[in-house]
Amino acid sequence: MDNFIVSARKYRPVTFDSVVGQQHITGTLKNAIHNQQLAQAFLFCGPRGVGKTTCARILAKTINCENISENVEACGTCDSCKSFQNGNSFSIHELDAASNNSVEDIRSLIDQVRIPPQTGKYKIYIIDEVHMLSQQAFNAFLKTLEEPPSYAIFILATTEKHKILPTILSRCQIFDFNRIKVEDMANHLAAIASKEGVTFEADGLHVIAQKADGGLRDALSMFDQIVSFSNKNLTYKAVIDNLNILDYDYFFQILDAVNKEDAANVLLTFDQILNKGFDAGHFIAGLSSHIRNLLVTKDPSTLKLLETSENVKKRYLDQSQLISSGILLSALNISNQCEVNYRTSKNQRLQVELALLKMCHLASAIQLANHGISANAELKKKLPESGLSNTAQVASVAAPAGQPKESPAINPAKPVPSAFVAPTPEKKAPVEQAAPAPAPTQSAPSGNGWGQIKPSIAVPDLKKIFLPKSETDKEENELVQGSEFLEVTTNAFLGKWNAFAEKLKSENKLTLFTIMTANTPTLQGTKILVEVENMVQMDGLKLGKIDILNYLRVQLRNFALEIEGVMVEKSKERKPYTSQEKYQAMLAKNPALEQLRKTFDLGLS
Repeated sequence: MDNFIVSARKYRPVTFDSVVGQQHITGTLKNAIHNQQLAQAFLFCGPRGVGKTTCARILAKTINCENISENVEACGTCDSCKSFQNGNSFSIHELDAASNNSVEDIRSLIDQVRIPPQTGKYKIYIIDEVHMLSQQAFNAFLKTLEEPPSYAIFILATTEKHKILPTILSRCQIFDFNRIKVEDMANHLAAIASKEGVTFEADGLHVIAQKADGGLRDALSMFDQIVSFSNKNLTYKAVIDNLNILDYDYFFQILDAVNKEDAANVLLTFDQILNKGFDAGHFIAGLSSHIRNLLVTKDPSTLKLLETSENVKKRYLDQSQLISSGILLSALNISNQCEVNYRTSKNQRLQVELALLKMCHLASAIQLANHGISANAELKKKLPESGLSNTAQVASVAAPAGQPKESPAINPAKPVPSAFVAPTPEKKAPVEQAAPAPAPTQSAPSGNGWGQIKPSIAVPDLKKIFLPKSETDKEENELVQGSEFLEVTTNAFLGKWNAFAEKLKSENKLTLFTIMTANTPTLQGTKILVEVENMVQMDGLKLGKIDILNYLRVQLRNFALEIEGVMVEKSKERKPYTSQEKYQAMLAKNPALEQLRKTFDLGLS
């Protein structure tokens, strides 16, 4: 039985043209050889498995080839090429810096550099994983790398360029290798499968290429593994079973159920995924990628960003036509937030299930928002054009949650309807609020009883339900509005002011009554200045301000009146409160009281 050779070695490129996905580098190297403009040192850097060492060997073999073709490729038949292929070339040396990273190893290499090549024009040194050299080894290598003999060429390869000293980098021509594209890798795997007599499905090769993450060597290793697993029948099912990859079908099923608001089906599918041994975090990351791919297929110009086979690409196109961009963007935001919170969550399964349930109700939420906006617009059309004192309150009740309230415009040309004017103090009428007409009940489409949402116009504002009672009531108890602005005299104003104060006294509202009668207010145009002595009185004035203005505006027929509290300094002479203080104040006015008190032996009660 012949010894098995892995595909990564058996199909390793031997010419520049056979290198996969690095045409920008192979083209530059071929031009340098053709124009005889070879640098003294090259640095090949990039991720693993993209062809750094392969290109270094091809470059070394081509430089010393005795019969370079017109396409600047090594002939493979000359003595130099044969000796290199057999591994006994005296002009091309490979050094593994991971195991030869000391100063002594570099000194030995420097001693070898002094000896000219026995065959060929150049003596070439390939140093792999050069970033593993020690600091002292780098320093010992500097001088030779900067001024090598004319026949010496160094080719350095590394996966971690940032670990190499800047002084080394400045002495090299740097070539950055790219990750190999999924399409290029899948085509290369298909060519190898054809040579090996392996039947394959294109979807399966694309999954291998995606799993390899840009490294062709990883892709070839997985290819050999799956060929053995499937007995040379490489199918999509065999690939996902062997590599433990979550099937595309699960994500398509979940997005179809999300679009139908079938939450039960979504949760059952997720449970099936967990029972097969897949991690919930891996699932939510895959779901985010799936939603991203659906958004990519929405626009034909971004279709090239989809790295899948043609069959899967067609499924993405079909599903993206069924789901709106708004739902996809919201679902992507939800899944991304779930992925962020997943690791810190104590109940990780519940975290994912909650995100899935949110996605299932996206369509109803969007429908609810659109219904609320349209209903609010219809309500505005039905309202009269005249200025209404309670229009703002009507809009407040009618506006759905999250929608801004609009202030009505006052039309001064028309009188204010009596139904919306504050009642006079002689006869207090009950306040009536305009309530919106109930919207027809609608139930969003759902599956198996999930996702039932009944939209309504009067949706409470969740931002205000936890505010104190005084703050939430402040908007509802609004000032009356009107179009009358008659001139107000001081006497008329004081008369109505005192009348309202007496009304408060009869209603046993003594706090506001004391504030109104403690100091005589001042009228300046339409502004009423009320003097208060402390912040307690200022707060009391603010609380009763609306009631006072609603009375004065209607009685004085001027709807521009405003009240402003003015803080005044306390008098230096403190008013007497206790019996002792009152007696001392009386004694200061009439000293004879002390003689009277002593004569009759009176006390202070």
